[in-house]
Amino acid sequence: MTYVLNRLLSVILTLFLITLVTFAVTNILPGDVAMMIMGTQSNPEALEGLRQSLGLNEPLLVQYGNWIGGLLTGDWGTSLIFKKPIAELLAQKAVASGIIVVMSMTIALALAVPLGVWAAVHRDKWQDTVSSSASLMGVSLPDFFWGIVMILVFARWLGWFPSSGIVEPSEDFLGSLHYAFLPSLALGLGLMAHLTRMTRSTMTGILGQEFIRVARAKGLRESTVIWRYALANAIGPVITIAGLQIGYLFGSIIVMESLFGYTGMGWLTYQALLNRDLPLIQATVFVIAAVVMITNLLVDLLYVLIDPRVKLG
Repeated sequence: MTYVLNRLLSVILTLFLITLVTFAVTNILPGDVAMMIMGTQSNPEALEGLRQSLGLNEPLLVQYGNWIGGLLTGDWGTSLIFKKPIAELLAQKAVASGIIVVMSMTIALALAVPLGVWAAVHRDKWQDTVSSSASLMGVSLPDFFWGIVMILVFARWLGWFPSSGIVEPSEDFLGSLHYAFLPSLALGLGLMAHLTRMTRSTMTGILGQEFIRVARAKGLRESTVIWRYALANAIGPVITIAGLQIGYLFGSIIVMESLFGYTGMGWLTYQALLNRDLPLIQATVFVIAAVVMITNLLVDLLYVLIDPRVKLG
């Protein structure tokens, strides 16, 4: 319990530092927010009135205090470009992007674990070479390349999936999965490469340990030794690395959603940056950071359940 409380305090402190950095960076960006909203030909009095209404004339310390107070009370302000409450926008877009993150992680693990095990069992053979080459190719090629390949093959050539667009999960959940599959597959292939190499490395070390030789000497089936004993001991680090890759997914999702015209959290963040929507930029960065940190905390706690040898402390 003490460990969990300490980690929660660490998460809170880190998020506080993130709010400081985010606020500082967004306020040193070039350009006048009021002029971007009203245009360069706007009346000076109207521009000054807009700056006053947005609180842009307040000292930076006061602006930061108002923003933090709004975060804590649930009043996250209104988007300058979408003219909607930011909390409402984030709730809607976070669900759509959450589907992509979960699907891409599921795809990556479903492909990476068998490939990594296959490579480790057949170490230094052609199977290992094939798996390592596939992993190297996945690491070397950027995510947007896989996105383009997915569009050309599965959308344009085969016509199995749409190349762009989105269906809200609240309207049609199965339809939302259909639209989210290609961007999820593109992200999953890039992530799979990292996890495959991690699985192979961990499994190679486990297969050389004494308890594996004992299990084989007892006459246990090879499949039981590999999947029940070796993988059970090797999966912990793989799960940990997968949790750390959540941040990578949220970074890549901005490019992927823009490529597929998928209006989720990444697309929302890109639009906020493009239009210098300061309240929306600050909110999206804070939410993404919070999700990544909470996910990492949950993965650490899950590690204890997966491997009883690990104790919290």
